[in-house]
Amino acid sequence: MKAAILGTTGYTGQILLRLLSTHPEVTHIYPVSSSSSGTPLMELDPSLGNSVREKTSCTNHCYVDLSTAAKAGIDIVFAALPHLASAEICKPFFQTSVVVDLSADFRISDPNIFFRAYNQQPPRPDLLNKAVYGLSEWMTPEISQADLIANPGCYPTATLLPLLPLIRENMVETDIIVNALSGISGAGKKARENLLFCTRTENVNAYNPGRQHRHTQEIQQEIDRWSPGQNNTQPARVYFTPHLVPIQQGMAVTTSLGLKKGITDEAIHQAFLDCYENRPWIRYTSTIPQTSHVRGTNRCDFTYHRDEDRIFLLSVIDNLYKGASGQAVQNMNIRFGFEETLGLPDHGEL
Repeated sequence: MKAAILGTTGYTGQILLRLLSTHPEVTHIYPVSSSSSGTPLMELDPSLGNSVREKTSCTNHCYVDLSTAAKAGIDIVFAALPHLASAEICKPFFQTSVVVDLSADFRISDPNIFFRAYNQQPPRPDLLNKAVYGLSEWMTPEISQADLIANPGCYPTATLLPLLPLIRENMVETDIIVNALSGISGAGKKARENLLFCTRTENVNAYNPGRQHRHTQEIQQEIDRWSPGQNNTQPARVYFTPHLVPIQQGMAVTTSLGLKKGITDEAIHQAFLDCYENRPWIRYTSTIPQTSHVRGTNRCDFTYHRDEDRIFLLSVIDNLYKGASGQAVQNMNIRFGFEETLGLPDHGEL
């Protein structure tokens, strides 16, 4: 099976390269980088192991340009590209390959809501109705048939996984308050002063609070999708405030909401089990999880705390794995009928 990675030199692309190099079903990897075409992989990424060499012999172990990959008969494309540019760059592959897009270009299905989030029209509105939102545990049947998969954002993934079981069971009474903490790698490899080590260390701040952050619309879309809509009631509104914290990678999310009267702990517990008991990448825990527990894995660990009719959902992921590259490979596994765990790390780093 041939795989191409567009945007291989960023954090997401580098992790995809590592995951695919040990994936038993991937035989050829085309690492695409417009700025580094012809450069040996080990020159820009010397921490790569030997496992990548055999699978990149098709490119002489070098980065290649887009046209080279487009002519190679690629089975699956992973687009680790900037928002609002990815759709255009992926154009050569839409009719010939399965595309897993890790940007936001296809995540929001309504063009008007997309405009509200990104202040411009979606780059390929004609493909929005063909794209499947790639929240793996919730869209499995659709992903298994999709040729265009919109990989979710890291914040929405960590927020939605513990929240949607309660939404689906119509347990939520009030608006939803989300406070999320992300490592610096969530901003990508940008040469910006506010992301430098000397600026970020010993420093924490919130940004784009309330309903300002563009991921708010993505989270709201999925709440609306899975809300029963009984008695003509409107789905709960989400208020989302992200924070940047001085760690390299990892994400912790606390979601607070009011429950409807009469909801028991047994009903909550059963809602989580019904959704995730047989899903390998979700761990419903009895203690509050930490980002170190999931670093370097494709897991989402979560639990809940309850104060009377208010519940606090506490979840962690690695933003570069379950929040990006790992979920993309999980979606590939689902799409091609492989074991869902194939080629993905399970144990947290020591």
